[in-house]
Amino acid sequence: MVHPTALISAEATIDPTAEIGAYVIIEGAVKIGAHCQIAPHAQIIGDTSIGDDTSIGRGAVIGDYPQDVSFDKLTNSGVRIGKSNVIREQVTIHRGSKEGSYTTLGDGNFLMVGAHLGHDVIIGNKNILANAVLIAGHVSIGHHTFIGGGAVFHQFLRIGDYCVIQGNGSFSKDIPHFCAAQRINRVTGLNVVGLKRQGFTTEERNEMKSLFDLIFRSGRNLSQAIASARLKPWSKQAEHFLQFLEAPSKKGVCQVRLDRSDDE
Repeated sequence: MVHPTALISAEATIDPTAEIGAYVIIEGAVKIGAHCQIAPHAQIIGDTSIGDDTSIGRGAVIGDYPQDVSFDKLTNSGVRIGKSNVIREQVTIHRGSKEGSYTTLGDGNFLMVGAHLGHDVIIGNKNILANAVLIAGHVSIGHHTFIGGGAVFHQFLRIGDYCVIQGNGSFSKDIPHFCAAQRINRVTGLNVVGLKRQGFTTEERNEMKSLFDLIFRSGRNLSQAIASARLKPWSKQAEHFLQFLEAPSKKGVCQVRLDRSDDE
């Protein structure tokens, strides 16, 4: 199951059911789980673990140094990848930037060609990142979110659950749970189609629409809108949305905007 041209460190731990392709380089104390498939010319480096049933595409590089000018190469950090992920050609995933830190990818994600995860990124489960999506360091992404090709994200922001984000967008602020986002730091509404496909009931979707309008279309600023929303009880999903807004990153939260000139 290991091609004779592969270069594998004696420190590595590889499940006997894994398939290692031609010219693969596995350097350091890498751990590869059952039934993984590592395609030719991929490189997996350092304190990196890869969960069962994950496939790594041709030329992918996982676990290399972060792109951080202050990084000390003696730092002990790594990458943690869960189960049943598809990581396609030329994807790059860099290791954590601080002692004992990890870049983390959950289960069942699909990273398409050329996607990049910077150092200390944390991604949940069942997300799709299309071609050439660029995620800078310390970004967190929830679950069941779709990001279109070529979208770029500044460091330290948060992306919620069940979001849909347009390709070629540029974001430096948080994108709340359940939202659709596009262009530059712009939320356009709820991810209504995605919520329906994921089994949210009509009542749940209608409640989310009501809360969304209160937060983003009532003419109040964000803290005023949240205070107003807190005057009534909400369902579990709506509460999830509110809690995200109550704990934004230092970047702030994307807003609803209608005028394209606002992007400049």
